[in-house]
Amino acid sequence: METVKIDEKLKSTKEGAKESRIYFSTKNIAIYNDDFLTTNCIEESSIDLIVTSPPYNVDIHYNSFDDKIPYEKYLEFTELWLKKAYKLLREDGRLCLNIPLDKNKGGQQSVYADIVAIAKSLGWKYHSTVVWNEGNISRRTAWGSWLSASAPYVIAPVEMIVIMYKKRWKKINKEKESDITKEEFIEWTNGLWTFSGESKKRVKHPAPFPVELPKRCIKLFTFIGDVVLDPFLGSGSTLIACALLNRKGIGVEVDRSYCEVAKRRLIQEGNIYQSVLFENSKKVLKQP
Repeated sequence: METVKIDEKLKSTKEGAKESRIYFSTKNIAIYNDDFLTTNCIEESSIDLIVTSPPYNVDIHYNSFDDKIPYEKYLEFTELWLKKAYKLLREDGRLCLNIPLDKNKGGQQSVYADIVAIAKSLGWKYHSTVVWNEGNISRRTAWGSWLSASAPYVIAPVEMIVIMYKKRWKKINKEKESDITKEEFIEWTNGLWTFSGESKKRVKHPAPFPVELPKRCIKLFTFIGDVVLDPFLGSGSTLIACALLNRKGIGVEVDRSYCEVAKRRLIQEGNIYQSVLFENSKKVLKQP
């Protein structure tokens, strides 16, 4: 009996800790103000898809994260979070990871190649890569040796979306439904995506990605009602896409002010309260 009591206490403690870290939640959406590396708010083998864009380590001025650490330390951080993310996915779970192709701040580094190698060493299986043509070449500030062969910089105006999975690629669930259209499927299975980035000023975050990015990943790689996680939620784009597409969404964000940004955007752009009112009105109409 004492063992049962202890187990119940541990369960109660875990649930209490989980509740205390919830910043905002609705029936299908939850924002946790927590550090992904240490959080215990998400059950293992419970996530269908992870869509995220972790810090790039290019000295972006976040409120609560040092984005200018030695590259070796950055890769160690990457290994830690990828290892944890792997445990949270279901056997047929997938990962859409938005990262740079390379970087030149602080020295040239093959970011994409290094992160893919780390992921594969941890057991992640590689599926494919989407090249996101963000078209931001006009914002370049570094050219190396201008008009000289001495030491020019070659910078690709693209970002990468690496698609990986846990154990098996094929999802076997005939009861679930997809909501992707024929036109979307044909366009998005072409591995070159062209759409604009998000305005930092508009969303009040130093490195937001547009809702279009998680929207495409979610419609391509999940069924209606699946669970999507963003371990580095930032301005909340992934959860907005979840709310608009009828998926369950979980976001983890260490900075409380960015949790507030994500909450505000969910209300304004994700129409979450309108969705709740719509569902409640349907229930009322069904009553005799």
